[in-house]
Amino acid sequence: MNSIDINTIDFEKAGGLIPAVVQNATSGRVLMLGYMNREALEQTTATGKVTFFSRSKGRLWVKGETSSNFLILKDMSLDCDRDAVLILADPVGPTCHRGCESCFNEAEHSLNFLSELERIIAEHSLMSPEKSYTARLFAAGTKRIAQKVGEEGLETALAATVHDRRETIDEASDLMYHLLVLLKKEGLSLADIAQNLRKRHEK
Repeated sequence: MNSIDINTIDFEKAGGLIPAVVQNATSGRVLMLGYMNREALEQTTATGKVTFFSRSKGRLWVKGETSSNFLILKDMSLDCDRDAVLILADPVGPTCHRGCESCFNEAEHSLNFLSELERIIAEHSLMSPEKSYTARLFAAGTKRIAQKVGEEGLETALAATVHDRRETIDEASDLMYHLLVLLKKEGLSLADIAQNLRKRHEK
């Protein structure tokens, strides 16, 4: 986790508080906006649970203190003016008081669904094979799932070679789904792949 020097933060610019944007550490989805004073930031770092200063309550407020829908700190960084903080967190349950994942539900980025699909696959993997194709794949085992990845990869390539846009999208969607199933079966995730790609890029 990146360490930030709290002593360099300009808390006084906004009367002792700085805005804190919270982002899902896995999907990148913006979850909420809160405000932190020095004590809230120190407590967040010390406990690993994202803590704000509640302007309405006039006190420190641990997100999830009543609902248990905590935000578990994964990383943080300051903006270039050192008067705002970006928090990367793993949400435990919905972040919004309305029961939604994000307080900004209307601003949905299409790539966020890949993270949602990972969650759906994990959920369906526990279902009865009679009720879920995903569960049947998990029951069949890694070899069968890997075979499906190979089949869908070939079909995607063939669709692309004839420049069939619609078919390429459909086959690539099948490929992505089966690849996510394979990753889940092997205890891996998109985040693991993204991290590895980043390391390769930085070399």
